[in-house]
Amino acid sequence: MIRVFAASLFVICSASALAQKLEVKIIDRQDKDDSYNYSAVYNNVAVGKSFTVHGATFTLELPDGRLAIVNCESKFAERDAGPVGNRRSCRTPVIDTIETDFHGDNAKLIWPVSLDGKKMQSETYKILGILPKPTSN
Repeated sequence: MIRVFAASLFVICSASALAQKLEVKIIDRQDKDDSYNYSAVYNNVAVGKSFTVHGATFTLELPDGRLAIVNCESKFAERDAGPVGNRRSCRTPVIDTIETDFHGDNAKLIWPVSLDGKKMQSETYKILGILPKPTSN
């Protein structure tokens, strides 16, 4: 019994160690239904490579200055299932400073949606790339 408990505790601790929750700032955002090219922008200058994407794409500034490019395409919505109505747009925060839970190649964006800040909304985005901290010229 003790071995099972110890093994379970190890697995839980290991899984949580892989995830990282950070406060980040959205420094660029785009949201389109059609395919488009997205380049990360920092101080109105494109940095890094260009990505061909659909849906909502953000450049997130991490606390250490690196930039995370994240994208969310429309999601399957079972309750609206049908020939046209089976997809929903990704939820997007209207504020710029948010909490993000990074886990593997996913980033779960979390932001408050109530006056008291207790009710939260979230959406999981795919990490397209992590760019080094931009340098000032």
